[in-house]
Amino acid sequence: MLSASATPVDQMAVTASSRHSGVGAWVLRTGALAAIALSVLVLLLLATGHDASAALSALARGAFGSWYAITSATLVRAVPLALAGLAVAIAFRAGILNVGAEGQLLMGAAIGAAVAAIVGSPSSTPAAALAIVVILLAGALAGGAWAAIAAVLRQRYGVLEVISTIMLNFLAQYLIGWLVRGPLQEPARINPQSASLPDALHLPVLLEGTRLHMGLLLAIALAVGAWWWLKETAGGFRLRAVGSNAWAAATSGQIRVTRTVMGAFILSGALAGLAGSVEYTGVTYALYDNFSPGYGFTAIAVALLARLHPLGVLATALLFGALEAGANAMQRDAGVPSVVVSVVEATLILLVVSAERWRSRVVARAESGT
Repeated sequence: MLSASATPVDQMAVTASSRHSGVGAWVLRTGALAAIALSVLVLLLLATGHDASAALSALARGAFGSWYAITSATLVRAVPLALAGLAVAIAFRAGILNVGAEGQLLMGAAIGAAVAAIVGSPSSTPAAALAIVVILLAGALAGGAWAAIAAVLRQRYGVLEVISTIMLNFLAQYLIGWLVRGPLQEPARINPQSASLPDALHLPVLLEGTRLHMGLLLAIALAVGAWWWLKETAGGFRLRAVGSNAWAAATSGQIRVTRTVMGAFILSGALAGLAGSVEYTGVTYALYDNFSPGYGFTAIAVALLARLHPLGVLATALLFGALEAGANAMQRDAGVPSVVVSVVEATLILLVVSAERWRSRVVARAESGT
């Protein structure tokens, strides 16, 4: 049992593993979050003097107004958010405050682009399929390796991972800036970006006439796999035990805390790196400055609002994908800055974390009889 002084992240880790977490429950929770988000958005629109009706109509059209909007805007944006959200959720469940998913995602995309440049354009379908798998795995390995830097700094030198992962985010951004102006720049040396990915190396499209790619199925499979692993396996139990109380886990003599933390850190980075290579092979087809619009940072919100539950991450990623897809339409059609949606997302995080903190205090007082 956690004490009343436990952090909101610790409390979320416990409640995520102890509460009912069926699909229906997550649908209801996501619906409640969506209702709160819309309420906050309406208040912001009214406070800033915008036409709330026109703005909400534009947001709805951008996110769900057509089959193309649903598949090629909302779902496409939800894929990297789901993968990076899983990365954050795994780390937080282990008591690791990995806020470096953005940098790990960028490194996954960068190494994926480097491997693609080496592979070139395969001449056969089997070779292309194998090359795509290699690119995705290379991205995952790159993200894991990038996270391992912070893991070693924490375990060996006591450097707080919040500090190291934030710094590594900036380093990854600067590194990509150098790569797209140097070793990976396109052959004409005109634009600061890599060469376009050959068509044979694009992730297969799920629905003809849309941009929805196989990354969606991969994200769903990994979320289900992570949920099963955390719930049913010894490795998942060890990770949850360390995240709930590392001292008690170490005292038991059955759990190697250092190994578990390192493994969780690297797994988290690998999922974020995979998000980057999926985005590269499925959406952008090139590496460039500002490759990510902040997916790694938004993923923190996705994980927290999902209470660090892998299946919940899928639901909240869909919600955030819809908000971000609708934000572009809202800015284009109603003249409302898309940053308003960022304010809504931040407000949701504050509300959820505050509610968890309040709940933990109520539980602690009830247990102490005060």
